[in-house]
Amino acid sequence: MSEIVLSTEQLTKSYPSGDRQLVVLDNVSFEAEQGSRLAIMGPSGSGKTTLLGLCAGLDVPSAGKVSLMGFKLNAMGEDDRAYLRNQYTGFVFQNFQLLSTLTALENVMVPLELRGERNVMPKAKALLDRVGLADRVHHYPTQLSGGEQQRVAIARAFITEPRILFADEPTGNLDEENAKQVVDLLFGINGESKTTLILVTHNIELALKADRILEMKGGRVAFDKRAPFS
Repeated sequence: MSEIVLSTEQLTKSYPSGDRQLVVLDNVSFEAEQGSRLAIMGPSGSGKTTLLGLCAGLDVPSAGKVSLMGFKLNAMGEDDRAYLRNQYTGFVFQNFQLLSTLTALENVMVPLELRGERNVMPKAKALLDRVGLADRVHHYPTQLSGGEQQRVAIARAFITEPRILFADEPTGNLDEENAKQVVDLLFGINGESKTTLILVTHNIELALKADRILEMKGGRVAFDKRAPFS
C-alpha cells in the first residue's frame, strides 16, 4: 500500500467580509499517495489556490486538519511549518518568483544553501542542464524569457529532491510552445524523482496528464476521479 503523504480532513477556510464570513473552502477532504499526481481544477474563486496554500502550510485553516508527511500542520507554528516545507516540499508558481538580484545558477542553489549545505553548485548546474539552460547559468531573470524563467524555477524546485511538489498554474503566463516545454519537464523530472505532484491548473490538457483530477466549485469538491478519465 502506498504511503499517504498528504491528507486533509473537513478543511474549511473563511474570511471576514463585512458583517459575515466569506467561506472560500468548505469541508474539503482528500488524500494523496507518494508518487501520485493530482490536478486541482475549477473556475476562478472556487478555492483551488487557497486549498494548495493550506496543504503546503503557507496558511492555516479556519477549521479542519492538514497532515503533510505525517506532521499535523495545525499543531505547528510558522517557523516549524517553514522548516517542514524546506525539508520536504518544492514549489513552482505562475509568476516564477525568482530573485531578481541572483543569477539563474544562484536562484537554483538557494534552497540547499538555506539548509546550510555546501558544494551545491555542481548539483545546481546539472539541473539547469537538465532543463536545457546550461548556457544561461550566469544570466539574471530579466535576461531570460518567461519560459526560461519557469525552467529555472523547476530546477530550483527539484534541487532539494522534494517528496511533494506544489505547482500553482505553472503554465499560466506562458505561450503554447513554452507551456509544452515546461509541462514536459515538470512531469518528466517528477516521474524520474517519484515526487508527489499537487498541481493547480485551468488547462484541461495539463490536468489530463495527472493520475487524478479534483474539481472545485464554490469551495467544495465537485468532482474527484482517477485516471483513466472519460
